[in-house]
Amino acid sequence: MEQLSEYKAETPKPEKPKYRSGFAPGFLMGILSGILVFAVILVTAGKIYMSKTGSYLIIGPDNIRTASGDEILNEETIDKIDKLMAYVDLYYNDEYEKEDIRDALYKGTLSGLGDPYSTYYTEDEYKDLKISTQGNYYGIGAGLTQNSKTMEVTVSKVYDETPAQKAGILEGDQILKVDQYQATNMELSELVKKIRGEEGTEVHLTIYRASAHKTIEMDVERKNVDIPSVENELLENGIGYILISEFQSNTADQFHQALEKLQSQGMKALIVDVRSNPGGVITSVVSILDEILPEGTVVYTEDKYGKRQTYTSDAGCIRLPLAVLVNGNSASASEIFAGAVKDYEYGTLIGTKTYGKGIVQTVFPLEDGSALKLTTAKYYTPKGNYIHKTGIEPDIQLEYDYSGPEDEPYSMEYDNQLQKAVSFLEREIFK
Repeated sequence: MEQLSEYKAETPKPEKPKYRSGFAPGFLMGILSGILVFAVILVTAGKIYMSKTGSYLIIGPDNIRTASGDEILNEETIDKIDKLMAYVDLYYNDEYEKEDIRDALYKGTLSGLGDPYSTYYTEDEYKDLKISTQGNYYGIGAGLTQNSKTMEVTVSKVYDETPAQKAGILEGDQILKVDQYQATNMELSELVKKIRGEEGTEVHLTIYRASAHKTIEMDVERKNVDIPSVENELLENGIGYILISEFQSNTADQFHQALEKLQSQGMKALIVDVRSNPGGVITSVVSILDEILPEGTVVYTEDKYGKRQTYTSDAGCIRLPLAVLVNGNSASASEIFAGAVKDYEYGTLIGTKTYGKGIVQTVFPLEDGSALKLTTAKYYTPKGNYIHKTGIEPDIQLEYDYSGPEDEPYSMEYDNQLQKAVSFLEREIFK
């Protein structure tokens, strides 16, 4: 880095200049007028530039770039939209909201990219997105699953110290109604929105409990719920088990706490389960890899301008036999995790080939509370592998087979992939 040396000038100190009365105010007014004129010229020039070229000037933190609009919203396009709406106003036999039409236009703009990961979020949708990445919201604290054929909604998890647990909701309970809404009449994401709400308000649930052959109705108060994305358990023979359901902003801290707990219990080997983990925050998975892997690159990204960002781990690492469980729904950040472990040959991947999402999205909040998410870069494993649409092959290929009773909650002993990891690590421990 350059260093600047200080010095004192030897020239005589000039006398303070004398100005006639009124010079200072006039001078300041001149500066302000000049700034105003420059701003007007700049805005006018920008408008002329955009109207003539069909391009937009985007002022970012680094520099000013030109983004070509390619005259998408030209007079012909605007005229056609007006014609479409004229037909709607004349013949559409129902009510509609103009804001819904505008939102559809914004969504359509990004869907035209043909990229399922680039999308527009309304203000409400953006709030939901932030909830999913931060891991806390106002709700009841229960995990739900939905049968894609029957649309039946079942409680898959009840988290400790949450309104759901205090109300007596059990894993395996079937949600029949949320207030007046039939659970089987909507997608799970829409039903979850009905369950969530303002803190302190109540949601009325109608539940069927198969074990008791009865229907139960209850009011559950919504509270601020911090949903854990990490679960841990010490299995037999000192094998630690950590499940990461998603890489949220608080996942790395939860993983660190789980790891410390298992180590204090005498853990001799570790299973990390990222099956059906859809991904999440890249800094979260990098922090976790930093705890596991030795010094070096764990992942790097590259954008359309060739700018590379490298994420690294330090020399601190765990020195235990490691197995990682993966499947076809392990995507994005969970593939960063699996890819780094595999490239370092620091653990054994067990399961089926991962999803294959090797691209990075960036969320850009807008002034009105909405946002857009764009694919902005590709990511590469430490050895430079680009796994988009190809996935990562496990070291031990094993299709999932659950041998337990279908009408009972999940139990580890019937999970063949997990049991394969246990037996593999037992051999490593007792070599």
